[in-house]
Amino acid sequence: MLDIRCGNCSRKLGEGEYITLTIKCPRCGTLNHLRATRPAPACRRASDSGVHHGCKSDHPVAGRQAPPG
Repeated sequence: MLDIRCGNCSRKLGEGEYITLTIKCPRCGTLNHLRATRPAPACRRASDSGVHHGCKSDHPVAGRQAPPG
């Protein structure tokens, strides 16, 4: 669970998980508007590979070496 704190005085207002939350701090009176952030997009993976090698680039020549010479 996440601590929910006032953005002005840092008083702990609660703990939990939220999508959107508006809460008034009893100490300083600040109205805190909190909103969940979007998760990071998932990496694309090769469909036939069962091993995760990290994110693949969309560039067609990414990861290729220059020819010798």
